[in-house]
Amino acid sequence: MADPAFVQLLTPDGERVEHPDYSVDFTDQEYRDLYRDLVIVRRLDTEGTTLQRQGQLGIWASLAGQEAAQIGSGRALAEQDMVFPTYREHGVLWTRDIDPIMPFGLFRGVDLGGWDAQKYRFQGYTIVIGAQTLHATGYAMGITKDGKVGTDDGEAVIAYFGDGAISQGDVNEAFIYAAAYDAPVVFFCQNNQYAISVPVHKQAKTPLFKRADGFGFPGVRVDGNDVLATYAVTKVAMDRARHGQGPGLIEAFTYRMGAHTTTDDPTRYRDKSEEEEWRLKDPVARMRGFLEKQQLADDDYFASIDAEAAEHALSLRERVLTLPEPKPSAIFDHVYPNGSPLLDAERAEFLAYQESFEGSGH
Repeated sequence: MADPAFVQLLTPDGERVEHPDYSVDFTDQEYRDLYRDLVIVRRLDTEGTTLQRQGQLGIWASLAGQEAAQIGSGRALAEQDMVFPTYREHGVLWTRDIDPIMPFGLFRGVDLGGWDAQKYRFQGYTIVIGAQTLHATGYAMGITKDGKVGTDDGEAVIAYFGDGAISQGDVNEAFIYAAAYDAPVVFFCQNNQYAISVPVHKQAKTPLFKRADGFGFPGVRVDGNDVLATYAVTKVAMDRARHGQGPGLIEAFTYRMGAHTTTDDPTRYRDKSEEEEWRLKDPVARMRGFLEKQQLADDDYFASIDAEAAEHALSLRERVLTLPEPKPSAIFDHVYPNGSPLLDAERAEFLAYQESFEGSGH
């Protein structure tokens, strides 16, 4: 399959190319840091899949193949920007300095995956497909009402979703409201070619980024396996949003190398030749090729990053296996900040029900 027209700054062979509208200006260390991000995030993601296969997680949604889309866009965000993720934005989570163990409680079933969204500027994982785009648009409308747009230090919102979600009513309604109210929100679609098992060409007859035209805001397609181009495109869109110029749509053209989740079997709907074709466009290998061609890193550096990634993965595994099991009565905690008489009565009834089984062997 020939590559469509998209913004690209780094070819699959690691060659640097120019684009008339987008560019990056990184130091040598910043280039190396992007590679480090890609390697560590991929290794942590692999550990998630392994833990699920070993029965330690109920399910895992892998980002394999989509690392550049997530790291590039995540690193392009300003500290004050707010993120609304789906359930596989582990790479974006990493760029917000959130402990990578945080979503594992959700997938292990010992908590609801909560963290301080205001502290990290990163909302909780969203399981309902596309729902977060409405949340993001409402939040962005609030930013405008608060007068927090129109300057370099203004706020903007980014909402992540997949190519399947773009066919959801929630997403299209979010587009309508964002356009009507010039909301400072960037819709970031990771087009990984499959809505679980349905290929994108069966649900969309035109490139996804062109959907933006019908709603009256700009759309752009970027090589989602190119971390430099993804950074550049996201930065421009977010700067535009925070300066009060309204929403934008980014389609990151990428590929899901693994299963949709660990409950999925991709061999039922795609063949190995397709996977091998995309493997040649691998985002991690591409960035390594760039560093080698530019003589920005040597074998010792690459080995040190691999070793660091392995240490992160080992630490993650050890901590996941020791996550505490919640008490059943914990479902009543944090429902209301100051409790309520009804909640107290329900907790007491539940505890009495539990105690009725003591000594019965059940």
